[in-house]
Amino acid sequence: MQPLAERMRPRDICDVVGQEHILGNGKVLSNMIKNKKIMNMVFYGPPGVGKTTVANIISGSMDKKLYKLNATNASVKDIQDIVKSLDGFMGYKGVVLYLDEIQNFNKKQQQSLLEYIEDGRITLIASTAENPYHCVYNAILSRSIVFEFKPLQKCHIIRNLNRILNILEQEDNLSISLEEGVLEYIASICGGDVRRSINFLEVVVYSTKSIKGNEVNLKLENVKECLQEKGFNFDKDGDYFYDALSALQKSIRGSSPDASIYYTALLIKGGQLSAICRRLLVIASEDIGLAYPQAAGIVYSLVQSALYVGLPEARIPISEAVILLATAPKSNSCYKAIDGALNDINSMNIGDIPDHLKDSHYYGAEKLGRGIDYKYPHDYKNHYVDQQYLPDKLKDVKYYIPGENKMERSAQNYMNSIK
Repeated sequence: MQPLAERMRPRDICDVVGQEHILGNGKVLSNMIKNKKIMNMVFYGPPGVGKTTVANIISGSMDKKLYKLNATNASVKDIQDIVKSLDGFMGYKGVVLYLDEIQNFNKKQQQSLLEYIEDGRITLIASTAENPYHCVYNAILSRSIVFEFKPLQKCHIIRNLNRILNILEQEDNLSISLEEGVLEYIASICGGDVRRSINFLEVVVYSTKSIKGNEVNLKLENVKECLQEKGFNFDKDGDYFYDALSALQKSIRGSSPDASIYYTALLIKGGQLSAICRRLLVIASEDIGLAYPQAAGIVYSLVQSALYVGLPEARIPISEAVILLATAPKSNSCYKAIDGALNDINSMNIGDIPDHLKDSHYYGAEKLGRGIDYKYPHDYKNHYVDQQYLPDKLKDVKYYIPGENKMERSAQNYMNSIK
């Protein structure tokens, strides 16, 4: 049996939700489809936003045979086999080749397409979740139009889910009732991915359907429980999302690489790549800090790599960053230091900055007492001289307490030696 998302794929451009900037009335791609004048195109955007659906509709409107290849496992031979069979297509006016994840074709593989798209034997529609100007061969770009597909808004998702519910009632003879907020909830946790929203709907409909009859009663509380059990409950405004992020940080802080990887996988399954990346950058400074200061730079590099390649490949650098942080020495001395200072600023009338630390690079500063008696540390042995830096009311406060780790002990020993 076909997945619901495939069975409910729109067959007409008017049923495609979102992407009004290219599919709206009078827009470029919409006009091209209506006029049946299609050229080579590159569709750029995240998964589940309509790229494959639009390619299907285009091929149908052009009376062309549609071939689908995924560049992850396709080869030049697959393209050659399509070309060899061109003469056997009775009733078709050529071929539309939908090449998904074109970024996985190397330069030579992409070049193999040029001959066929130049002479018109193949109309290429390539898709990628990465910036095509970084990953698509320039000669193909120069012969194509790039269309950006954007994540869908909640209103688009809800509209499409309502369309599917109507079809299910008619074609599957289901009687579906739903509590207010059910569709809004599904739309909020799918991350702008219409295919994921349909998968969620399929889970809740067929797990709720009466065994003996066709009654489906969707209650918000039951839907949340169902999707949470399946690992789908990742509403960015919901408790489960924040609980998973909290569990990830606490597992890393507790030096448990296995638990850390588990919660990372849970968040990845929920499609929360950017949330994971942000939290790992925070953890690198909050929980590892000066015990292993290089971790922040390494993690930054890894999360940038993850954001660049996107899922599913992003799981690999993310896993590397998580295990690095979970197994690294820990220190929260920097976190405690800055929060201590902020707390004093928020709760005390501290007073002015010491005059000898104030800016003195202007005429008249000396008359105001600015910068007088300041001692320039580089003029002294070990580039250190004892003088007051904090305001008078805080002059004896210690915000930074070195952690018990090799790196901070070494730094503290150095500080003690120069003093």
